[in-house]
Amino acid sequence: MNRIVPLILAVALFMEQMDSTVISTSLPAIAHDIGVGPITLKLALTSYMVALAIFIPLSGWMADRFGAKRIFRAAILVFVAGSVLCALSGSLVAFVLSRFLQGMGGAMMTPVARLVLVRSAPRSELVSAMALLTIPALVGPLAGPPLGGFITTYFSWHWIFLINVPVGVVGYVLSGIHLPEMERRNPPPVDILGFLLGGIAAAGVVFGLSVISLPALPPAVGLASVSAGIVASLLYVFHARRHPAPVLDLSLFRDGAFRAASIGGTIFRISVGAVPFLMPLMLQVGFGLNPFESGLITFIGAVGAITTKFLARRVLAFAGFRTTLIVAAVIAAVMTFANSFFTPATPYLVMLLILLVAGFARSFFFTSVNALSFADIADADASKATSMSAVLQQISLALGVAVAGAILEIETTVSGGPLTVRDFHVAFMLIAIANLLAAIPFLTMAKNAGASVSGHRLPIPAAETTAGK
Repeated sequence: MNRIVPLILAVALFMEQMDSTVISTSLPAIAHDIGVGPITLKLALTSYMVALAIFIPLSGWMADRFGAKRIFRAAILVFVAGSVLCALSGSLVAFVLSRFLQGMGGAMMTPVARLVLVRSAPRSELVSAMALLTIPALVGPLAGPPLGGFITTYFSWHWIFLINVPVGVVGYVLSGIHLPEMERRNPPPVDILGFLLGGIAAAGVVFGLSVISLPALPPAVGLASVSAGIVASLLYVFHARRHPAPVLDLSLFRDGAFRAASIGGTIFRISVGAVPFLMPLMLQVGFGLNPFESGLITFIGAVGAITTKFLARRVLAFAGFRTTLIVAAVIAAVMTFANSFFTPATPYLVMLLILLVAGFARSFFFTSVNALSFADIADADASKATSMSAVLQQISLALGVAVAGAILEIETTVSGGPLTVRDFHVAFMLIAIANLLAAIPFLTMAKNAGASVSGHRLPIPAAETTAGK
């Protein structure tokens, strides 16, 4: 496999990760500038993720129909356009809509990039390929918090979105030169009804949970949105069982490895999606740090994540998917719970160590669960699995932000005062429970599940060895 291909594809992940981490550290400044509260601005985070969840189901079909290379390059242009509009936004509505446009581009970029990788890499090299794809992308979260904090503190938050312009141009040019032309396929006609139901389901639940406690909108709006999302979800299940080619194929869940990876990964990402929202807010609102200082502390998690990528294949070959995922989930839960003990008096070295280990554990989990999702999936179903995995990923991350914001809103409503450090402590404790629950789906999984991808082999019992002599 040509190694320049995953490096080019990583441009998409780089822009997304850079964008999300830059915004997290700059939320208070952006909120102040457009005249809303920091928690209200979570609509901008969830609007991006909602757009991803709505349009990702079409990514696999469009890649098959029009060619993965063409869709990937077009998506980069849409994402860059959304970034420019974010920089020009002067109101909450404009900012939310611009983020939604970014999400439309991101909905095609990352899933199509992963699809190209899955189809071009042999199964025995899938773990290494996934790791190679994400190493450059992790430069985004490494540079995002301190860079975003520096720009916001000493210049203006508007410039943090313009970072995507040169990166996008480089990615667009290099993908045109080096990305291979993937063979077009002849997919069945797009499932329009399924697309509409799936979009309403994802948008309704995520948006509803995000606004249900916002003072700007009546709670009834959020409740109605969630209810509509739940109804649409049930209708989609009924529809998908009868449609010959549903936009999201539920039959994928018959595969045990894919089912475990989807359920466990979804629960885990709800927790992970909450942390980038909670930590910068606690450091700035609770501890009084500026965005640059906050970014310098939170960036350490990406260092742990990058280190993991060089060890993932060896660890999975030694321990297998089951053990690696369970241990990573438990360690991540312990580290997330430890965040609830942070105070302004906590030594920075202690914070950095805990965040470093947390990034290490989360990266091991993500590398493992992403590879496990495709371990037993046939090549013909790769695009379906890519779309399903990406939708679940974005919905869970969006739910993490929504749940974290809801916890803080409830805390401030009960206390009747502004946000305090204690409110963040409660949120981290509750989020840590989700981390721990993510290990449950893997407890019943076979120890050698996905061995064709991980390379893990169980030791031969001594009795069998003796009998064979």
